[in-house]
Amino acid sequence: MPTIVDFPTIVKDAVEIFGDLFANEPERRHFAEYLTGLMVAAKKTVSGINSAFVVTTDQSCLNRWLNEVGWDAKALNDRRLQWLQGDPKTRYSTRGVIAIDNTLVDHAGKLIADVGWFWDHANERYIIAHDYLISNYVCPSGAHYPIEWRRFKKREACAKGEFTDHTELCIELINDAIARGIPGDFTFDSYFTSAKILNHIESTKRGYVGDLKLNRKVVSEGREQSLQAVARQIPWQAKKPVRVGNRRYWYFSKQMRIPDVKHAVRIVLFWKERGDAEASKALVSNRLTWEVIRMVLVYRHRWTGTETFHRDGKQELGLGDCQVRNGEGQTRHVYLVSAAYSLLMRSLHQSRPQEWARAMLTTIGEACRAVKGEQLGQLVDWIVDKLADDHWSVPQIKAVLAQT
Repeated sequence: MPTIVDFPTIVKDAVEIFGDLFANEPERRHFAEYLTGLMVAAKKTVSGINSAFVVTTDQSCLNRWLNEVGWDAKALNDRRLQWLQGDPKTRYSTRGVIAIDNTLVDHAGKLIADVGWFWDHANERYIIAHDYLISNYVCPSGAHYPIEWRRFKKREACAKGEFTDHTELCIELINDAIARGIPGDFTFDSYFTSAKILNHIESTKRGYVGDLKLNRKVVSEGREQSLQAVARQIPWQAKKPVRVGNRRYWYFSKQMRIPDVKHAVRIVLFWKERGDAEASKALVSNRLTWEVIRMVLVYRHRWTGTETFHRDGKQELGLGDCQVRNGEGQTRHVYLVSAAYSLLMRSLHQSRPQEWARAMLTTIGEACRAVKGEQLGQLVDWIVDKLADDHWSVPQIKAVLAQT
């Protein structure tokens, strides 16, 4: 049932910020429709967004705007990042962290551009999905948002000589953040702690903290051995306590060398209990003088910066809901989700409740529900106006709202 009679305040503000990137009023309206639909529509496909509006054009118009009309999604992303610098809460800082990770966004259709069969570790099965590598920024305030992304394309789907692997895509995201002048240290999981990536970050004079698999070969005590083998040789007296949240761990830190990594690194081994022989985790950094707690805090932002966006993007903003086959349409969809996410992120943790929200917002889910609440109020006002001013009958109103 269509329930949207007007754009929410947060979207109207977005049109003021980004509207000049679109050529005319119809394009700006479609931009507002899409952002609104991502936040509140039950089905966040083109047809689902279009059908959520009481008064709208044919869904083919919105579909054409997403897939064919010549607006610049990269310019939208650049403007979004620039706009985020206007708020101290979302502004770049030397204490910020750039987190890089990949996520699978599953789809129902097999004919969507660049989809492929990928192994989903969470559900232990193959799924039809896009594989996105995303760089995210985590501010000292705790605010976080996507910077840029790349879509991985399987080798068999690429033309000869055009295949780009995850390592190169990760390096592209690193270079993009540096080219934008974004300060901060990089963090990522063990999938991206290859020698090529670590050497590249070191060459840029930036810091990093990465997860390191315990079967990784290192050079310790003059010989090459697995990191877990090194862990077994550490006496319990050499292990020191560190508290992470409410949990205490035991750690040992040492400067080591990793084969093919051309610079010295500091590796920190962690045990759940002091008497354990087997280590449970390891971190690596090129910042040799950092305290272990600083390495831990930087690395923890990997979850803050990547997993929360992946979760909220999928659950709240329809990151994986777009079913258009066109690759350009899918690309624009991701940039629009990033825009919606950033708009909502700036509305969180304000010093006072925003008028449209009527309460302090702390999560993206709460912000989406607040936007839906505003939409409900607009719908009630619309019904009252139709009854009192336009003298519509109740059956007339029901007929309009029953349209699909």
